[in-house]
Parts: sequence; C-alpha cells; structure tokens
Amino acid sequence: MKHVIHQLNKAFDHRVRLGVMAVLMANDAVSFNDLKETLQLTDGNLASHVAALEKAGYLQVNKQFVGKKPNTTYAATAEGKQAFQDHLTTLEKLLRADG
Repeated sequence: MKHVIHQLNKAFDHRVRLGVMAVLMANDAVSFNDLKETLQLTDGNLASHVAALEKAGYLQVNKQFVGKKPNTTYAATAEGKQAFQDHLTTLEKLLRADG
C-alpha cells in the first residue's frame, strides 16, 4: 500500500496553486485583480498558475466586459472542489500520522 504522502495531489504542490484554490473554496467567484492582490502575486505569476489549474479542470474562467474594461473571474469547478478537499483530507491524515 502506498504511503499517504503519495496521495497528495501534485496540482497543489505549489504554494500559489494551493493559495488560489483556498481562496476559490471560500468564494463563489473571484476576479483576477482580487486574487492577485489577496495572494500578492504578479500578473504573469498568477496567470501561469491559474492556467495550470484550468488545464487540470479545477477552475473555470469567465471573461466579460464591465463597461469597456475586461473583467476575468475564476471559480472552482465541482471537480476542483473535490480534488482540493481530498488533498486537505490527505494532509490531515499526515498530521495525525495515521497514513
């Protein structure tokens, strides 16, 4: 049987992706700028990590215009919420050292 550490989701190995998912789990949707400010990231850094999470199917991107300004928001998908919850459950098992 695999040790519990091997059950951690590699998509959440990076602290930025972990942070993005944590924010999205607590909110229905978050704008690019709010996410960038909350996590104190550069545009490029955030963009690359949300692209990786989108590719994994863990978040959805909604692009629209508010007035004449583009507005991008992100929301966790059902699959993303489940994957993140499973990741947290595995971390809890590691903390309890029962894995």
